[in-house]
Amino acid sequence: MVEITLGVRHLRAFAEVGFQVAGGGGAHGAMAALRRVIPLDAYEFVAFDPATGRHQSVVSDGHRRIDRDAAEEYAGLEAYQAAMVSREPVRMPQPGTERYFRRHLAPYGWRAGLTAPLFLSEGRYTGLLHLTARRDFPRITGELVAAASPMLAHVTDLTRCVIDPVGLPADFRAVAFDRLGVRREVPRHAVSRALWEDPAAAAFARAFIDSRELGRHGLWLDRDGRWHELRLIRAGVGFQGTLQGAIVAERPCTLPYDLTVREVDVLTRVAAGDSNPQIAAALVLSVRTVTTHLEHIFAKLGCDSRTRLTTKALAEGLCRLDV
Repeated sequence: MVEITLGVRHLRAFAEVGFQVAGGGGAHGAMAALRRVIPLDAYEFVAFDPATGRHQSVVSDGHRRIDRDAAEEYAGLEAYQAAMVSREPVRMPQPGTERYFRRHLAPYGWRAGLTAPLFLSEGRYTGLLHLTARRDFPRITGELVAAASPMLAHVTDLTRCVIDPVGLPADFRAVAFDRLGVRREVPRHAVSRALWEDPAAAAFARAFIDSRELGRHGLWLDRDGRWHELRLIRAGVGFQGTLQGAIVAERPCTLPYDLTVREVDVLTRVAAGDSNPQIAAALVLSVRTVTTHLEHIFAKLGCDSRTRLTTKALAEGLCRLDV
């Protein structure tokens, strides 16, 4: 690693970059701080979406037009591949970038370009930062941008759900979905492989997103026959939470109150407002059998009416949710 010596002016600028990223000033606030030590005329943040494997422009300033295909074209350059290994910014034009420079920078009057790969401090790649100027960048520009890149990487982190899952215990494993079924990881929660790999989970999340519910809580039997406590929470996903989405989270559990699988099915129908004959028809049981199950459920849950039974089942998430 190249060692660089920074003056007080640089250190103040870097402190302001971190403050703006963490404190809500976002990309524009961070770049206003960086401009105090780097003479740049325009910039563009390009995010890498691990859910799709593609790059997309998310924030820019100073550019009259952003070519939608420029990010993917840049990602195909050998210079990009080398930068992903070295994690050092790439200056343009340089050998291997001339064609890209002539197509996307030179026509708009830019004399110099610099592109930095953005990696979080833990090493995860989140995207790119393009800088352009009408004059050559100072020699130290690459080192300065590389030093700030772990802070700036948060700007392009598309895996982050902006609306965090408030009240979700830490031991829940989770997946975030948008309406198109794109899956993302949820901050501070392990990924639920059972939900990630279940092809029906995306449609289940989309139905919840389209409903008027703020949250949903219940029991889920996965494809391997294991029970989970399941919760759904609305969330904004993608860049700055601009996409409607949902967090689907689960943790393994045993059936509460010593309920049997059939009793959970009956309880779920009761909470939906079905009568005993309707429950019998839906579950292919006799009305007498349904009545017997209900007697056991009332005793186990300590309820003396269908209304109290329904209230308790919904409040405690005792109903079955079929993903």
